[in-house]
Amino acid sequence: MSLALARKYRPRNFATVAVQSHVANTLKGAIASGRVAHGYLLCGPRGTGKTTLARVLAMALNCEELADARRVRGTASATEFSEAMAAAGEPCGRCTSCQRIWSGSASLDVVEIDAASNGGVADARELRERAMYAPSGDDRYKVYIIDEAHMLSRDAWNALLKVLEEPPPRVVFVFATTEAQKVLPTVISRLQRFDLKRIGPAEIRERLAAVLTEEGIRFEPDALGMIAGAADGGLRDALSLTDQVLSLGETAEVTAERVRTALGLVPEEEYLLLLDIIAQRRAVDVFGAVQRQADGGVDLMLLLAGIGRILRAQLTIALGGVPPELSERMRVALHERKGQLSAGDLLRMLHALLELEPMYRRSGQPQLLLETLLVRFALLDRTVELEEVIKGFGTGGHDDPPARRVAHEPRVASAHAMPPSPPPAVAPAIAAPAPSYVAPPRSATQQVAEAAAAAQMAEQRPAPRAAAAPRVGPPPSVEQLKARWGSVSDAIKSAGRGMLAQAVARLVPASVSAHGSVALTYDPADDTFARAADGARSDILSALQSCFDGVTGVTVVSSVNASASATARADAPRDTTKRLTAHDVQQQRTEQLSSKDPLLEAAVRALDLELLD
Repeated sequence: MSLALARKYRPRNFATVAVQSHVANTLKGAIASGRVAHGYLLCGPRGTGKTTLARVLAMALNCEELADARRVRGTASATEFSEAMAAAGEPCGRCTSCQRIWSGSASLDVVEIDAASNGGVADARELRERAMYAPSGDDRYKVYIIDEAHMLSRDAWNALLKVLEEPPPRVVFVFATTEAQKVLPTVISRLQRFDLKRIGPAEIRERLAAVLTEEGIRFEPDALGMIAGAADGGLRDALSLTDQVLSLGETAEVTAERVRTALGLVPEEEYLLLLDIIAQRRAVDVFGAVQRQADGGVDLMLLLAGIGRILRAQLTIALGGVPPELSERMRVALHERKGQLSAGDLLRMLHALLELEPMYRRSGQPQLLLETLLVRFALLDRTVELEEVIKGFGTGGHDDPPARRVAHEPRVASAHAMPPSPPPAVAPAIAAPAPSYVAPPRSATQQVAEAAAAAQMAEQRPAPRAAAAPRVGPPPSVEQLKARWGSVSDAIKSAGRGMLAQAVARLVPASVSAHGSVALTYDPADDTFARAADGARSDILSALQSCFDGVTGVTVVSSVNASASATARADAPRDTTKRLTAHDVQQQRTEQLSSKDPLLEAAVRALDLELLD
């Protein structure tokens, strides 16, 4: 039987190790200069060459031709010695020792251990005892290659610490792992660490082309690109997948159609169909397209990843770039669809896909999640930005100050959702709160939301307008105000203050003084939104003066506190002098500080904060 491509074309020296030249050159230089360390830690994704580099290092340390080259040091001239040492870092790959190590056969001086099945403390102690034996020859090295080193237990690592710090002469430990973070820091400090790179699709395609050319097998460039994408940065995986494709069919060739069939990949036409469904807003067609893939046995996780790649490529084209790693056919098709989806919509789709992916891996209904995601994409034209929703509450047409605009991409609100309810606001400060009234309990989340809403209203509120001169005439009565109160809220709404108009509609005229000052009340237990009107008294006064004669001022208070204050004034002695307590002084200081910052004031009122120092 012939060897698998991954074994047959495993590199025999440092020069042929793909991509990892930063590691290969360092190890080669260490061998050539005689500065070989006693321990190495090779980290990196699967299939990137960790075990291969460890074997090449073991071959170079025990190569018979290299041993002869080292003997030149004492007999040859300087020129002959430099020429011999120039090639001294590379194993010959032809001698008996190199052949046995490269093929993984038994060797007295090179031992490979799988830590996944030999990771206990007893195995570590046995390894430590075996390391005390000298190599089989004076020019040879004992090399221990421990694969999947992160599987070693903590006790096993502790058993190896001493021998790793002070190993016997001519003993080298090489640890290979895909999860370096699981290795003890005390162990890493005793080793030389090398991080191997993930192999890019271009390098994988180049290597596959060289292997298939050497084998005399016909291939299509697009097919190699598909294999490189499925390999996910691992050259060994790419060679194994190529073997799998070659096993399909009678003729030895690598075509795009054969790669799709052998690896279960989704045809490019299916991705283009899904993209057209999204771009043409045909949400009802999503279910049939996904069901067809599910009936065909397609891995929906691969389908989701492929949709992400297509959206990324379309976004690159929309921004004027060239998407990498695409077939020429797919690149032309995406260029033809340029402009059907805006860059902003594509970016929102990718963001939603990334948010869904962790949930998708754990879900028991992946098809339903994928279908709802694609339906959301197809209905993206029926969504509005959050900024537009906020403006719809009546900012009076005033643009947000540039300093307050959100820098990141805003979330979208579905047009099918219920109309947004007005955000709660913070109750205005009362000079003397009535002790008989206790506000209903509110959760911390509700309190924070009220504080944030009040602060947002304060930031978005336009500059206060100067109150118009009062119309000449006697002030209106309370009955007249109640009868025509709807006209006041309509006047505010016509001025572009829709949110304030909703708050004013909840106020109730309570009294009118002889000088024309109108007192408005609200019920704090039933409607916290009406409290926001306290911060816009100038706008309410302007609306009142436009509807009634003789109005000179306006106040907004709680109905409970207003009645309690009136009772307290009736019962209190007229000549009583109020004494200031420590609590009163502390409260005054809190009010002075909060008056300088609207956000702090909103937080103090909503969360009932106290000044400690």
